[in-house]
Amino acid sequence: MRTVNPEQHARKRAEILAAAAQEFAVNGVDGTSTASICRKARIGSGTLFHYFPTKRAIFHALFAEDLAGNAVACEAALAAERAEDGLVELVDHLVGDLADPLVPGLTAAALLQAQRDAKFAALLAADEQRTLTTLTVLLQRMAREGAALAFGPPRVARWIVTMIDAVFLAAVEDGFAPASHAQELHRILAWLTGSARGTEPPA
Repeated sequence: MRTVNPEQHARKRAEILAAAAQEFAVNGVDGTSTASICRKARIGSGTLFHYFPTKRAIFHALFAEDLAGNAVACEAALAAERAEDGLVELVDHLVGDLADPLVPGLTAAALLQAQRDAKFAALLAADEQRTLTTLTVLLQRMAREGAALAFGPPRVARWIVTMIDAVFLAAVEDGFAPASHAQELHRILAWLTGSARGTEPPA
């Protein structure tokens, strides 16, 4: 019986997901075939199906890996000594992929898939709920520490998530500037939280 090398297995799996991400970003889920993923990854169909049984499973796995990273970032934010630092670090993580050229296409593909794939929608909803809960806890800590929040912690948390979603939706527009949008997001965040980093809303 042939033994599986965990490092080689993980590396090949990552290569397949990277190839799939490029195909999904350009062609969407419907326009991408397992054959096109195989060509991009330079593997045979037998190898592909050894790692993923279906195209849908590949798409789910692609986002599941990112969401696992979000879970780690939430835990790190909650462990921060200062709640404000944890909040800023979490927001930085959540918008960290804005400059990735694949983001617009993958965002569009994810929105469409969520409308027709209950399992995928549940995956995204669980991630959003975890983010909201983490932000709310951090904001409650900030309020206890004297931060002048614009609204109650749950409402500020919801606004932060809404703004992050809006920034990713804006990424599909021509002329999108990731750095500028991230900077403006932080200015709004500072106003919402009464942060010492700046409390005036952007002009």
